[in-house]
Amino acid sequence: MTWIFSLFSGPSGFSANSRAEDVTDGIDGTGLTAIVTGASSGIGMETASVLALRGVNVIMAVRDVEAGQKVKTKICAKIPNAKLDVMELDLSSQASVRQFAADYISKNLPLNILILNAGIMSPPFTLSQDNIELQFATNHIGHFLLTNLLLDTMKRTSTKSQKEGRIVVVSSELHKMSYPEGIRFDKINDEKSYNAFNAYGQSKLANALHAKELARRLEKERVNVTVNSLHPGVIKTNLLRHQGAIASFFSRLALSFLKNVAQGAATSCYVAMHPQVKGVSGEYFADSNLSKAGKYVDDPEMAKKLWDFSMNLTRPK
Repeated sequence: MTWIFSLFSGPSGFSANSRAEDVTDGIDGTGLTAIVTGASSGIGMETASVLALRGVNVIMAVRDVEAGQKVKTKICAKIPNAKLDVMELDLSSQASVRQFAADYISKNLPLNILILNAGIMSPPFTLSQDNIELQFATNHIGHFLLTNLLLDTMKRTSTKSQKEGRIVVVSSELHKMSYPEGIRFDKINDEKSYNAFNAYGQSKLANALHAKELARRLEKERVNVTVNSLHPGVIKTNLLRHQGAIASFFSRLALSFLKNVAQGAATSCYVAMHPQVKGVSGEYFADSNLSKAGKYVDDPEMAKKLWDFSMNLTRPK
C-alpha cells in the first residue's frame, strides 16, 4: 500500500504521494549550487540525486566521506551529467562545521540553496564533543552554526545572480511532541530528566524556530534569501536505527502509512526549487504544501530566545 492519509492533491497540485522527481518536473536548475547535509543516505541522498538530475551542482555534506563517495558514484552511474562533490561535515562537532565552512568559502563557490537535512533520532543520552546533548547539538546547533557561517556567501550569490536564495530546514511533525515547555533552555544537558523522544521533538522544534527567526531577520534586512521549514513525512530510513522496539512497531504495523524515500524527499525539493515557493519565507510545509506548525513555532519570544541561546553556544571558545 502507498501513503494513504493524503491521497488528494493540495493547493500546490501535489500530495503526500508526490515524489521528488514529480515536484521538480520541468524545473531547470542549471547554474545553481546547493549544499545538502546528510546526503549519503535516506531522503538526503534522494534530494541530492534529484537536484543533480535537474542540473544543480550539489555539494554532499556528509560525516562519512567514503560512504558519500559511494553514493556519488551510484548517482553518477544513473545520471551521467550529474555535478556532485563530497565534503566532510560532522554536525555534532562545531570544529568540523567551522572547517567545512572555511573549506567551502575558500573554493569561491556560489551558494543558492542550503538544505539542512541531516539528523539523528532518539539515541541514549550522550553529550557532543562540545558538551551539548547530542540531538540538540547535531540537529539544531550544528545547522545553526553552518547557516550563520555560510549566510554571507548566500547573500552575495543572490545579489550577483539576481536569483532568490533558499534555505530549507528539515524539521518534523514531531516538533509538536517536544517537552511541555517547548525548549528546555535550562535543562538541555539534564541527563536525569532526559527523554530521547521528547529531546528529538525539542531539536525539531528548534529547527522550525530557527527558520522562523532567520526568515524574520532576513526580511528586515531586505535580503533576497528565504527560509522555510518542513515535515518530510514518516519515512523508514536509518534515522530509526536507535529506536529498537519503536522501529519494529513501525515496520510491522505502520508500513503501509510510511512514505518511501522518493516521497520523503519531495517536500525538500519542492521548497528548494519550485516557482510556487518564490518569495515565501518563514513558513512550514508538509506534503509539498503549506501546513500548520505547532503553537511554539509562532512564539516570537521563544524564537528570539533560542537565537540568542544558540549564538551563545556557538561562540568561539
